[in-house]
Amino acid sequence: MHRFIIQTISLTTLLFSSAILAAQGGGNAAPRYVPEDNRPPLAFREDFIDEPTETPVTMASINNKELRFTLWGPGKDLVAKSWHASPKDESGYIWTGSCTQVCGFTLYRPGYYLDLRELAKVTWRTKQTGFHQLRLMLKLADGQILVSDKTVGASRDWQVSEMPIADIQWYQLHTETMTDYPAVQNPDLSKVAEIGWTDLIPGSGHGTPGGSTRVDWIEVYGRLVPQNDAR
Repeated sequence: MHRFIIQTISLTTLLFSSAILAAQGGGNAAPRYVPEDNRPPLAFREDFIDEPTETPVTMASINNKELRFTLWGPGKDLVAKSWHASPKDESGYIWTGSCTQVCGFTLYRPGYYLDLRELAKVTWRTKQTGFHQLRLMLKLADGQILVSDKTVGASRDWQVSEMPIADIQWYQLHTETMTDYPAVQNPDLSKVAEIGWTDLIPGSGHGTPGGSTRVDWIEVYGRLVPQNDAR
């Protein structure tokens, strides 16, 4: 009888332990994947060079020399790089006020794609005026150009904001006219070739009513993927 009781207790203990392991996913199960515990790193930051006057954008305007840029749209030749000695906290920035037609600006790192899935995001310091709304713009590996429904609107002062990629509805963008087309459902954001912005409105120029966009700096949080390794 004593031996039987001991065997019964041992079996009960074993069954109880097995139940606990099963509830936890098993002793050898992989840990649960939590996106917030695997946030994408900073892929790159661009903080444009201070230049004494308004100039066309060139590679001399780009601080991060690992990056290159592309200008888009019928107004692309008039995208300006500006800087003023006052206000003192207004460093070099990309300005679209000189775009008499709609323009766009994107950055990329040669030889790499950006994986902008899961919790990828953009953080930037911007200032818009008038009715100008700053929108993200993507070029995918297959050549497709997308523009975001999410925007950063006008503000009296510079503002730092975040734009989570997962919250965006994307639309096709015709870059010859910079007009948007129907929504793109579930685009492949694992291979983004270029990222930047547009406001889809012509700039107002100097001293005239209207508006423009200004981007002081931009940080892109995503994973850089060598193009040779991408499948």
